[in-house]
Amino acid sequence: MLDDRSKLLLKALVERYIAEGQPVGSRTLSRASGLELSPATIRNVMADLEDLGLIASPHTSAGRVPTAKGYRLFVDTMLTVQQEQLPTVQLMPEQPQKVIANAAHLLSSLSQFVGVVMAPRRASVFRHIEFLRLSEKRFLVIIVSPDGDVQNRVIFTEVDYSQSQLVEAANFLNANYAGLTMEQVRERLKLEVDKLRGEIAALMQAAVSVGSEAMSGSQDEVVFSGERNLLSVSDFSSDMSHLRRAFDLFEQKTQILRLLDISSRAEGVRIFIGGESQVVPFEELSVVSAPYEVDGQVVGTLGVIGPTRMPYDRMIQIVDITSKLVSNALSHRK
Repeated sequence: MLDDRSKLLLKALVERYIAEGQPVGSRTLSRASGLELSPATIRNVMADLEDLGLIASPHTSAGRVPTAKGYRLFVDTMLTVQQEQLPTVQLMPEQPQKVIANAAHLLSSLSQFVGVVMAPRRASVFRHIEFLRLSEKRFLVIIVSPDGDVQNRVIFTEVDYSQSQLVEAANFLNANYAGLTMEQVRERLKLEVDKLRGEIAALMQAAVSVGSEAMSGSQDEVVFSGERNLLSVSDFSSDMSHLRRAFDLFEQKTQILRLLDISSRAEGVRIFIGGESQVVPFEELSVVSAPYEVDGQVVGTLGVIGPTRMPYDRMIQIVDITSKLVSNALSHRK
């Protein structure tokens, strides 16, 4: 456990480093902390903090910088979020894709880093289904979701169906299963297959199978905005390998998706610090994220991606406000 003096010095060091981006020496730390301690005492405390893995000495510099472990202790126990006066912003209730794109841009412009939004997860619920015969044993399945989204998929069957059989199957599905998820329909069909003529049951099961794929195919889409902002961040512009790794991360998306998925399971704002684990794969990046809701249900996550040396108090406020704006815009969409 750190004593109060060590905590105060660590807090001062992290805040100074975030503000200036330069290793912090004992004299600077003495002034920044407001403690009347001798340089020798401060050096001893810094040596203890370094032994604990909370700070490190880069190259031959006499100063110290925070480590991922030091940042984590800072954000978990020492960070105080001042309610900063942010520009008055709003997101209009529009189509979800437009809200998501606007939110990513808003996060980017307010933070001056990268805004990221995971599109809302859609339950694979259908409102209406139709079948259209294209050719022998080849049919088009048209699925309409509750919000009016239309998905089309072609299915191939072992037997041929007449248009009247296709209408019969569609009418049965619409009358009995509209409003259910494709997974629920699949389970109900298993139980009710005896009531249906065998060939119609097979058609319905094929339709449900492709319907599940169609309606979940656009899941987990991630929208980025402001990647170019990292070009003006000294932590990246001074080392092209750092910048290249960051852009590779945006290109591949898989690790960002995993991180956002973890964030969606927690309440409120979460901070992921680079170098702590494989969730954020390298030390120079941190992510501040929060889930957003539609009608009280968490459906996605958004956040800011920037350097580990970011003003976390401001990022927390930006992410928290944007998640509320997105929740409001999607919940009140006409």
